[in-house]
Amino acid sequence: MHQFFVDDTQISGTVITITGSDVNHIRNVLRMKIGEEVRISAQSSKSYLCRISEIGEQFVQTEIVEEDVEGTELGARLYLFQGLPKADKMELIIQKAVELGAYAVIPVSMRNCVVKLDEKKAKGKRDRWQQIAVSAAKQSKRSIVPEIFAPMSYRDAVAYAGQMDVNLVPYENAHGMTATQEALNEIRPGASVGIFIGPEGGFDPEEIEIAREKGMKPISLGKRILRTETAGFTALAILMYYLETEQEKNSAYGGNYGSISG
Repeated sequence: MHQFFVDDTQISGTVITITGSDVNHIRNVLRMKIGEEVRISAQSSKSYLCRISEIGEQFVQTEIVEEDVEGTELGARLYLFQGLPKADKMELIIQKAVELGAYAVIPVSMRNCVVKLDEKKAKGKRDRWQQIAVSAAKQSKRSIVPEIFAPMSYRDAVAYAGQMDVNLVPYENAHGMTATQEALNEIRPGASVGIFIGPEGGFDPEEIEIAREKGMKPISLGKRILRTETAGFTALAILMYYLETEQEKNSAYGGNYGSISG
C-alpha cells in the first residue's frame, strides 16, 4: 500500500486532501484509481487507512476508512549524530537510519572527518538528504518524516545532545557488552536517545573525553571493528529490537519497560 504525508491542515473531518507533487505521482506515475486505498500520515504523527474518492488536476481527495492506532514509530526518539563520512555514504546512512526508526539524523563535523562542507554545500546536501528521508519514510511506512539537520560541529552536537535523556557513544575501545546492556535498561518510554557515531577515522581521544565529561556512555557493539555506516545501522538495529520488544511486553502486561536479562 502506498504511503503519503500531509499537514494537519489538510484533514477536515473524515476527508484528507493530498496536494503538491504527490498528486502527479498518484495520477501519472502510479495511475491510481478512485476506490483504491492508501496510507496517509499527518504532521501530528497519526496515520490513517484511506480510500481515494476524487482525483483532480491539483488535488487527490480521500476518505478515512480507519485510524492506524498502533502506528510504526518506536517507543523512544532516536537521534543519530553521524560523523560526516566520505563520498555519498551519508545518503545510504540516512536512508537506512530512517528505515530503522531514527527520529532525526544530525551530521557532525569531527576531528577525523575527511569531508569538509562550507555553508553553501551544506545547504545543498541537506536538501538532498531530506528528500532521501522522505522517500525512505514512505517506503518503510513511517508515521513521520525524520528531520535531517544541517551539519554541526562536534561541540555544538554535544551541547545539543545535552537535552537528551540518554546518550550512547559506540566506541572501539569500550570493552564488553555489560555497559551496553545497562545503558539500554535506562531507556524509558518516550525517552530521547542520542547515538554518536564516529567517521572513518574514528573518534579522536579528546572527543571521547568530552563525551565522558558530559555524562555520555561509551558502549560496545561487539568485538569487531565496524565501518562508520555499519556502526550506525548496528546501534539502531539493537535499539529497534530492544524498544519493540519492550513495547510488546508493555502492551501484553500493562507495565513499564523492564530490563533485559543478562
